[in-house]
Amino acid sequence: MSLQRIERPVIIGTRGSGTSLGADFLRPGSRATFRFLSRYGVLVAFLALWQVSSSAGWVNAAVLPPIDTIVAALWKGLAGGSLLGDIAISLQRAGIAFAAAVAVAIPLGLFMGQVRAVETALDPILQVFRQTSALALYPVFILLLGLGEASKVFVIFWATLFPLLLNTISGVKEVDPKLIEMARVYGAARLTVFRRVVLPGAVPSIFVGLRLSATTALLLLIASEMIGANKGIGFQVMNAQYNFQIPLMFAAIVILAGLGLIANQALVSLQRRLCRWSNPID
Repeated sequence: MSLQRIERPVIIGTRGSGTSLGADFLRPGSRATFRFLSRYGVLVAFLALWQVSSSAGWVNAAVLPPIDTIVAALWKGLAGGSLLGDIAISLQRAGIAFAAAVAVAIPLGLFMGQVRAVETALDPILQVFRQTSALALYPVFILLLGLGEASKVFVIFWATLFPLLLNTISGVKEVDPKLIEMARVYGAARLTVFRRVVLPGAVPSIFVGLRLSATTALLLLIASEMIGANKGIGFQVMNAQYNFQIPLMFAAIVILAGLGLIANQALVSLQRRLCRWSNPID
């Protein structure tokens, strides 16, 4: 008995066929482009609209300069070194205040979260201070500490303290009591329970507080440098506005936004490394 070879017809899609278009769309390059546009498309469109509107005269270019003019001012300030000193001073102020807030808020929050009596005693005064704007207290800090660096650092510290403290307390309270009870049943000491159960469970909430505090530090940095400062990015924003150097003003604002993005991304990366058991975060 002879076997006959049956050849199946091969269907070759044309360039205009839906199959070819689908294949092109599913190529890695196309997927990467789609992901980029889905995430940054609105931002790119906004910047393009800004550039076109200012260049075409739809808006006053003296008040809202084109993007390329702002980029040129930014490059000139960075390459010439005029903005580098301001960046260093601002980072020093915000960094000292943020580090001090971390050193105070996290240990205090962990302690208050576990000892109910301490939380009950301190919560009323903390709520009063938290609801009082740091900017409203800034004149008080100036009267007490003067117009120097101490008042600027302290107002940033004051504003960044409470988001981190409250998130730390919340993180400790949200730890599953069953895990704590199970650790105690198996004979774990109090310190071991804290180190193995409470602290890891509170870390994600602590990082939320760190990110909020980092953003708050930059916001208060600008406000503090606009009053009684002669150096810093916030000072450059106000000084450029007073002298009508609008491209330089926007360049300083771009630097502030970039510092905020870098700080946030650094904390996100650190959280992903330390909290691999938790869900991915954006």
